[in-house]
Amino acid sequence: MEGPKLPKKKTKATSLDIAHRANVSQATVSRVLRGSPLVNVETRKRVEEAVRELNYKVDRHASSLRTQRAGTLALLLFEDPTPDDSHINPFFLSMLGSITRACAKHGHDLLVSFQQLSDDWHADYEDSMKADGLILLGYGDYIAYESMLAHLVAQGTHFVHWGPVLEGQPSISIGCDNDAGGMLAGRHLLACGRKRVAFLGGASIRFPEFLARYRGCDAALKEAGLAMDPALQVDADSTEQAGFDAAQTLIARGLPFDAIFAGSDLIAIGALRALKEAGLRVPEDVAVVGFDGTPMARFSNPPLTTVVQNTTKAGELLVDTLLRLVRDEPAQSITLEPTLEVRASSAG
Repeated sequence: MEGPKLPKKKTKATSLDIAHRANVSQATVSRVLRGSPLVNVETRKRVEEAVRELNYKVDRHASSLRTQRAGTLALLLFEDPTPDDSHINPFFLSMLGSITRACAKHGHDLLVSFQQLSDDWHADYEDSMKADGLILLGYGDYIAYESMLAHLVAQGTHFVHWGPVLEGQPSISIGCDNDAGGMLAGRHLLACGRKRVAFLGGASIRFPEFLARYRGCDAALKEAGLAMDPALQVDADSTEQAGFDAAQTLIARGLPFDAIFAGSDLIAIGALRALKEAGLRVPEDVAVVGFDGTPMARFSNPPLTTVVQNTTKAGELLVDTLLRLVRDEPAQSITLEPTLEVRASSAG
């Protein structure tokens, strides 16, 4: 015989139930529950009515996360085009290790999230309450990215990003002195006897780091009474394939050049292959200099001269600066000085 049927246990309402009832997102429910001013009056009333109808009770543990620190920082890595499935710019891998170590030093966990720039990542991440602040790596088109940074500022989100340090930018950035790096490359190429320097990379306001590198190299050449020739500049994203294609375009123009300064190591490595296929010797015919100081630059053929960015110091500063913001302490953007690592691609 069957025993007596037990009454079904009443299921506790969740924020997802509230979201369905009010026809809003969970992030909007979170905003209403914490009194965010970003929610309009009509939407707030719908959510509050759903809360009453479902007899929703706020989880006290979750509530505490809204008023206390989680002890976790979030790293948002934006996908880059790569020939494999990693979608990670190799330059950021060494910085990731430094960020992880810096978090551990400060007793914080690190949450790593991969993002696509097309996603509405900036709108709702603040409300997940998973982390005390955000570190952003990678940005693509800076003009579109800057509007997203401004949105985070308006939300009151604690965040810092790696990238150009620009006058009037809405947020705090840790970055490389790209003008100085370009000057290092230009002066080195001049010392190697080069006068016609091509530049591979998008030298425009949409790519301010590449633009500053181009500008720095041009300043170095002008010190010697020379200048960069705009006809020797070819746009390229930071990939080996883009560097290969850009170098082929440069060669096809038929203009004389005796050096290539690439906006990144990846571009430079692609250019090395294109030069070899065209029968041009490196460095005898064309000297090549990259930018970033990635480990793969040591193992290119020939080994690549590169402007080195200090990723160890960068990771430490990203974490230290973000924690200052979390503690509501004064913080400011910081520019790091690059160095030059000379190898066989420019000094055979």
